Amino acid sequence: MFKKGLFIVTALIFLFSAVGVAFALEKGNDRKGKYTYRKVYKACNERGEVDSPKPPISPDAKTQAQWTRVFDKKDFADFGCKAEWDNLPEADLMDIYAYLHGHAADSPTPAKCK
Repeated sequence: MFKKGLFIVTALIFLFSAVGVAFALEKGNDRKGKYTYRKVYKACNERGEVDSPKPPISPDAKTQAQWTRVFDKKDFADFGCKAEWDNLPEADLMDIYAYLHGHAADSPTPAKCK
């Protein structure tokens, strides 16, 4: 009886840990997102599509809900550099989303690109 109970408790702990890790991986890394966001515009500038390697839209330009809508719809027309945005892998998009969402105008730590 004791072994059965211990097995059930261990299985539940493993299940909750696995779910927690899965949700943590979905969120993205905001530090990598900031780097990737800037890297997109640097590449775009080198190609001559934009005048400056500095991203045109800072994280505090939108609220968290607005950033969520942009990334849910994958509507990156406002960003320019269409070729770069179309070629970004999903992991990079999640990192950029984490950065922009985490530093939005209504977040606890709004930030502007420097």
